[in-house]
Amino acid sequence: MKILMVLEGEFPPDERVEKEAISLIEAGHEVFLACYTMIDRKEYEEYKRIKIYRKPISKFIYKSSIGCLRFPYYFNFWRNFLHRLFENETFDAIHIHDLPLVQVGLELKLKYKIPLVFDMHENYPVLLELSTHTKKPLARLLHSNKAWHKYEISMLKSADRIFVVIDEMFERVKKLGILREKISILPNTIKISDFSLPDIQPDNKFITMIYVGGITIHRGLQVILKGMRLILNRRKDVRLWIVGSGNYVPKLEKLAYELKLGKSVDFLGWKNISEIAKLLMLSDIAIIPHLKTEHTDHTIPNKLYQYAYANKPIITSNCNPLERLVTEMNIGISYKHDSAEDFVDSFFEMTRRTNFIKIGMNGRKHIVKKYNWDKTVIPLLQTYQSLQEQ
Repeated sequence: MKILMVLEGEFPPDERVEKEAISLIEAGHEVFLACYTMIDRKEYEEYKRIKIYRKPISKFIYKSSIGCLRFPYYFNFWRNFLHRLFENETFDAIHIHDLPLVQVGLELKLKYKIPLVFDMHENYPVLLELSTHTKKPLARLLHSNKAWHKYEISMLKSADRIFVVIDEMFERVKKLGILREKISILPNTIKISDFSLPDIQPDNKFITMIYVGGITIHRGLQVILKGMRLILNRRKDVRLWIVGSGNYVPKLEKLAYELKLGKSVDFLGWKNISEIAKLLMLSDIAIIPHLKTEHTDHTIPNKLYQYAYANKPIITSNCNPLERLVTEMNIGISYKHDSAEDFVDSFFEMTRRTNFIKIGMNGRKHIVKKYNWDKTVIPLLQTYQSLQEQ
């Protein structure tokens, strides 16, 4: 099949999109990817056999996306872009990554009589409700939470196939009245061959905790910093590495200063995958402190699988999928998401266990046996095999 994927973002990088596209190409399909660019990248290139078409987007059009359900500017940008592609190529399916552009995908489905695949990366309407940019005065005029929830249900009903990242999202989508036969679970697992771990050990002078990922208020690191102050009051050999970038870094740095955490907390910035692998192997405990919301109760971060494959014991907040998987694999402990005191209790419970390192050793076997991309990609390949046979 000739598959047109649509991503409202820069590409590369996007790990999920890249893994999906490469797996489909290896299965004999031809994958095209339409995306925008704000950084003057080539309008066409091939990357790992993915045929990428890019269209430059202005800041005005980009920012107008928040009001795309009321005003047509953002949708029109994509309509013009994608219709032009269809004038020059024949596609057998259109695969839309995340909610906003499913409407444009639906229009192409109806015009060209091809199946529409909706790849739900997350609970998008709730993500918008939680985002700080939707709370600004102008955004409130353009954005409607109710409209996005209604739009999501309409798009779910219009799609021929739907991919979700976790069991909890599967159940949520079913409860919205969507036939279970249309829904497949495609988790954000790691491709083991792409995640090489160096043979190095942590510094035994410290207990080193590590966080890897985006840094926003909803990632809950403010709770961890407050917990670090309480931990350091009881023992001094604990340190925290925060790996990643995001708009909340300055506030966290200010909080760390106010709490007098000093050199016990390092903000290491963005790192590539090989650097992340090295830092993981030099750490003792990995943390996932996401605040518990309707959004985080229906998604799962890729870092859980990275941590588990690195055989690191995990301390996670009590978001439903995180708590369930950590318990299932017996690789860590959870705490109440907004309680620094409960986090501290979990830390000391973890480190009191003489076998807490052995707890972490459970992780890799579960990744190798079940939670790796080569196994979890099967529903994607089966879906497109089914569509090809129709």
